[in-house]
Amino acid sequence: MRRKKVIKAVKIIIIVLSLLIGIGMIFPTWTPSIAGEHSISSLEQIEINGTKHAIMIRGVDRRNPIVVFVHGGPGCSEIPYVRKYQRELEQHFTIVHYDQRGSGKSYHFGEDYSNLSADLLVDDLLALTDYVTTQVGQEKVLLIGHSYGTYIGMKAAAKAPDKFTAYIGIGQVADPKVSEIDSLNYSIEQAKRAGHAEDIALLESLRGPIERGEALTPRSQVRKYGGAARLIDDNRDYYSGFLWNREYNLLDVIRYLQGVALSQKILLDEERKYPITELVNHVDIPVYFVMGRYDYMTSAHAARAYFDTLRAPVKDFITFEKSAHYPQFEEKELFSDWLIRTWNQLGMHP
Repeated sequence: MRRKKVIKAVKIIIIVLSLLIGIGMIFPTWTPSIAGEHSISSLEQIEINGTKHAIMIRGVDRRNPIVVFVHGGPGCSEIPYVRKYQRELEQHFTIVHYDQRGSGKSYHFGEDYSNLSADLLVDDLLALTDYVTTQVGQEKVLLIGHSYGTYIGMKAAAKAPDKFTAYIGIGQVADPKVSEIDSLNYSIEQAKRAGHAEDIALLESLRGPIERGEALTPRSQVRKYGGAARLIDDNRDYYSGFLWNREYNLLDVIRYLQGVALSQKILLDEERKYPITELVNHVDIPVYFVMGRYDYMTSAHAARAYFDTLRAPVKDFITFEKSAHYPQFEEKELFSDWLIRTWNQLGMHP
């Protein structure tokens, strides 16, 4: 009798869990509304260059200048958690985030991604920019790339400078080999200070492939020693965003994981083969590199070397002293102040 009760209880638990998972897979997604006569808060799928892209637009006044953020990874959408870091920015700008082709909510099961490339993502970004300016009804657009998104952003800014007022690269990619050697040496130095012999041995065993440009410094090691984030827990942001925020459901989480697996090898191999330093040496709009002092995902040293050779009508290199790879989140108040001040200096008044 007791065994039958246990079996019945297990069956009930399985049914309940199955129902919860099923509900989680189809649960509607949205982005919370913003009060105000001219506010905008939308999360939708739009058709761009033959495939649907997820796009989120938020701001207290749609008449404010547009900021288009290009996420990194590749494949790492910031839509699941980014609202917590942009409340101040929403007061002054119309903020646009989108999931790139094959990433996050823009990953579609059964779709052919064999032609995925940086150039295709650039074309998507330019078409999306046209959509946003038409939808919002104004043309002041600031383009901001983060991490791998700066590879796409720099190419877009160089290809179509007329679409953008300025370009900002946060965690700007540069020469990938130089950056990875910086990451390796930093991680080894930190491991030595901590007395972690196993980590030192692991990292030293990878020196040859990394110096030849064949491998990356393990991100788990970079993260462990503070080269990814210092003032936030970016992994926890994803977990909490997936669980509690309204923009993603369980099916979208699966899409996200599939998109990361799909895009990282293709796009990172392409970036190593064709470094941005060899593709873009001048941009015809103002350019700003925003780096965290402790960034060893995309090293500030490599970014500075690229910045020094890059030609632009206006350019500036800004270092956030307490941050690593996410200065826009780790020091969000300072970043917001800097962004507003920079637009004012450009003659743009959000």
